[in-house]
Amino acid sequence: MQMNLSTMTKENNSNSLNQNASYSQTKVKKALSFETLLFLIIFIIIFGTLGSKMGTVNMLNTMMNTAYDLLLNTVLYIMAIAVVAGAIAGLFTEFGVVAAINKILSPLMKPLYGLPGASVVGVVTTYLSDNPAILTLADDDNFRRYFKKYQLPALTNIGTAFGMGLIITTYMIGIKNPEGGSFIFSALIGNFGAIVGSIVSARLMLIKSKRLFGEEQMASIKSEPCEISMDERIIRDGSTMERFMEAMLEGGKNGVYMGTAIIPGVLIICTIVMMLTNGPSDNGIFTGNAYEGIRLLPFLAEKMDFILTPLFGFASPEGISVPITALGAAGAAIGLIPSLVSNGLASGNDIAVFTAMCMCWSGYLSTHVAMMDSLQFRELTGHAILCHTVGGLCAGMSAHIMYILFL
Repeated sequence: MQMNLSTMTKENNSNSLNQNASYSQTKVKKALSFETLLFLIIFIIIFGTLGSKMGTVNMLNTMMNTAYDLLLNTVLYIMAIAVVAGAIAGLFTEFGVVAAINKILSPLMKPLYGLPGASVVGVVTTYLSDNPAILTLADDDNFRRYFKKYQLPALTNIGTAFGMGLIITTYMIGIKNPEGGSFIFSALIGNFGAIVGSIVSARLMLIKSKRLFGEEQMASIKSEPCEISMDERIIRDGSTMERFMEAMLEGGKNGVYMGTAIIPGVLIICTIVMMLTNGPSDNGIFTGNAYEGIRLLPFLAEKMDFILTPLFGFASPEGISVPITALGAAGAAIGLIPSLVSNGLASGNDIAVFTAMCMCWSGYLSTHVAMMDSLQFRELTGHAILCHTVGGLCAGMSAHIMYILFL
């Protein structure tokens, strides 16, 4: 009995120590602190400004309607892209396309981006679809095994830099200039500008992640590790047709998960960005419809026109509205361009810069948070956004310089 009491006492003491240790590892702050006051001030300023300009009821209605429209027309569209891209990515990895590309393009991707050759598959996938498409690749063990841990966060930057590339390029080419010609040359220059921006963004991201994780640790995989060389690849069991179906369906299932994971980031962040970027309805009054706003970001950009115009060579101050809108959604940004061209407010140089910045940024403020969260590098989200901001600016500046040189 005495031994039992002694054992129970030791166990209680051990549990108490474990609880104390757990508590000591938990971050705590005072219930009321300066952080609380600062947050309330910023919150009141942002939503107080929106409410005073739009009206409280209209602000809330616009917020809900914008989020609802984003869910139906943006998130579900991205999820559909992610499912299809995931299926294609699954087939590419199962039948050796990723392994072959890694083997062939490693000499090119390594010096340019500091990434394995397999990452070019992510470039192609996002160029043909949208930013989150690279996540379905990053969730595949056959893809991840080519990467070190510090290289994985840069997939968000490189994937975003080429997101919606094909859509944006073809849209720009389809716009007619005042003389009736097209902007093919400008669109191609913009693509090269986006490549420059992607290199800058990825390289800046790798500097931070390399410092945190080192250069030796390999990326984690879900399946049991096996000893194979980079000249070999893992395949599924079964016949060729069975492997085909399983790879395609499993890749599509990963796309559903990724499409669900981006919902909070798109709805919350993109709604706020749209309300700070867009203006009221066509009649100049606020009605509570989706995508109305107070045009704060374009107003601030106009105040910096003396810096931005020399860097990008915009034909008019209105041109800055396109890259500002691209922060939230590239689709909304390119929708502004035809009216600028028809009114003589945008030239061939502007189209090159618009293409580069819309591609490189492609709504990264609304997707970066969710993408970094899906890759399980949430703590690097702020740095990823900062690196990509610099990358987008470099994309626009390089497109402007190349346009002048080649012209």
